[in-house]
Amino acid sequence: MNTIAEFTIIGRVGEIKQVGSTLRVSVASSFSRRDNSGEWVERTRWNEVTVFGEGTRGYVKRNIVKGDLIFTSGSMGQTKWEKDGETFYGVTLACERIERLCKGPNHGEDNGPEAQESRRPPVDDSDIPF
Repeated sequence: MNTIAEFTIIGRVGEIKQVGSTLRVSVASSFSRRDNSGEWVERTRWNEVTVFGEGTRGYVKRNIVKGDLIFTSGSMGQTKWEKDGETFYGVTLACERIERLCKGPNHGEDNGPEAQESRRPPVDDSDIPF
């Protein structure tokens, strides 16, 4: 029997850190539900997604910053380690796909028309035929 262990997360980026040759991206996703008394309760979960591929790491470094809304998916694997004679288990979320869905508030270059104007290439008047 074949089995599949995959994940899909849509959430906001909390932190991006380089660990060896990988990137670890913490992603906060939240959901709301009613509790027993009928009150809405919001719950946030943090997941750490590991980016292994060189091309994907480059995309993350160039395009994603803290606060961005992202979509990420990939495969899940179990890890096991020992510390001080005690065995611990964890889950590794290995990113296979990541996309920025919406820029967060930390994209400094998009702070108005002045910033957009400064990103435009200079116009060379010698090429204008009139």
